[in-house]
Amino acid sequence: MFGLEPGLVYAVAASLILGVYLFCVKRYFDEYPSTVYITVTFAASLLWYLPIAAVASDGELLPAGFGAPGIGMLALTVGGSIVAFLASFRAIATGDVSYVAPISKIVAVFVLPIEVVFLNERLSAVQIAGVLVATAAVYVANYEPGKLVDPFVRAVRSRPAQLALTSAAVFGVVDVGKRVLTQELRVPPETFNLVMFAVVPLALAPLAARRWPEPDDGGVRSDLHLFAGAGLLLAVAEHFVMIAFSTLSASLASPVVNTQAVVAVLLGGVVLGEENLRVRLTAAAFAIAGVTMITVG
Repeated sequence: MFGLEPGLVYAVAASLILGVYLFCVKRYFDEYPSTVYITVTFAASLLWYLPIAAVASDGELLPAGFGAPGIGMLALTVGGSIVAFLASFRAIATGDVSYVAPISKIVAVFVLPIEVVFLNERLSAVQIAGVLVATAAVYVANYEPGKLVDPFVRAVRSRPAQLALTSAAVFGVVDVGKRVLTQELRVPPETFNLVMFAVVPLALAPLAARRWPEPDDGGVRSDLHLFAGAGLLLAVAEHFVMIAFSTLSASLASPVVNTQAVVAVLLGGVVLGEENLRVRLTAAAFAIAGVTMITVG
């Protein structure tokens, strides 16, 4: 049965955890510089992930014959993750999570063309329609009574929307890279996550040091328990994500994982009392409807 596919189960679990994670970013960390937040959180995720990797790994961190092409793909995917996470965090920090989430999670719109061009995927009519419906989520998220083109103008001019779209586009490249690494190149999911959780904080640490909060402002030390919690959510979610990408095509795994937008919208609207909840729920519904059409098409 379609619903019993193990990869889909992991993708759905990841989407639920990541939806809570997005809400926590807005609730507890939006005053932190993006480089500081990501550096500390990913370092915490690495500590959490070490025992996960030890249990899940079969002892082979890299497949036989892993060479320059694999290293290049790994570097591209991890580097893209850094850019995408920075853009996503900044979008959430500067805008309502219920506004940003539907826009930033239309990753499937970018995944499908990449797979079509480079991996010979074929789109059905339903999938093409799904891409259009998911794209409409951007319009709805920016909708206010007025001229028909106003939402497009607002999306172009809105800094959070620009960052959210940037993160979605880069995550599209990253998601295809994850599929290639785990399926075509046979890289274990644990290897990618260990590299990502180690490289990201190392790469961003010099930038984070320049904007490190002063201790008299409370600073990172007073929020270490929050960073530890966010790191745990991210570690578990990314493990599930990589398992999903190791068994499913990116065109299927990515839209399911990115239904996290619904969870983020609900929590942002209900708990944080963000405005225009109905409009943004509609935007999330468009995003979910679109990715569902892509998935089943």
